[in-house]
Amino acid sequence: MFLLSKLFWVFAQPLSITFLLRAFAGLAVFIGWRRLGGLAALLAALILFVTLFTTTGTVALQVLEARIAKPAGEPENISCMIILGGAFDNEINTARGGMEMNQAADRFVEALRLARNHPQARILVSGGDGSISGGYESEAKTAARFFSAFGISRDRLIEDNTSRTTYENSLNTAGLLKAQGLENCLLITSAFHMPRSVGLFAKAGIGVTPWPVDYRTSGVEHLSFDFTQPALNAQITTTAAREWTSLLAYYLTGRIGTVFPK
Repeated sequence: MFLLSKLFWVFAQPLSITFLLRAFAGLAVFIGWRRLGGLAALLAALILFVTLFTTTGTVALQVLEARIAKPAGEPENISCMIILGGAFDNEINTARGGMEMNQAADRFVEALRLARNHPQARILVSGGDGSISGGYESEAKTAARFFSAFGISRDRLIEDNTSRTTYENSLNTAGLLKAQGLENCLLITSAFHMPRSVGLFAKAGIGVTPWPVDYRTSGVEHLSFDFTQPALNAQITTTAAREWTSLLAYYLTGRIGTVFPK
């Protein structure tokens, strides 16, 4: 299932769909199906235009980010926090031995802030190697270096080095929390990723307080044309499409109870 989901997304993202449609259009024209080829080429152009030159992806991501709000105030007593992986560049860190972070770095920056303000809190990092090859350092192992570098004792960390997906995050975390006697933890992940995460953790019987971070939209976006940043629009649209597709897939396979958890 893991490999299938990875391969599916290679072809299901907007730019890949555009390429496949354009390739089909060329083949259709070559074998004489000119009308069908023209329709495929037109659809490819439409998807590409929406992806590059509109705020459709931003609005779709904004809906996800707005679904679960961060609590108004910080809890006084935090017994533990769960950080979902996805913030480190495992390939680079495996090769160079560093702590290179990507756009989701807020997950660990916020966790570090909370860890310093709440020295009694345990820190569960859930993240293995999510690559197809399985040949890279786990996110949890890199996280151990990260927290140690900022003076957080290794004794506070609980490492899940095997989770490759959010579904596995929830299952493995459930077992680790039970073994450690911990409950009612903060759940720290990107805001757009929080609905799916909350749905999975609820299905696994884990009570959490959502603590969304890594917001990528302003919260006041509306549908419009945007010719100023096509590369960024494509990136945001791809992220939104992947998360909405994952929500639907997880719902259809029974991994979450509703298609849009709250």
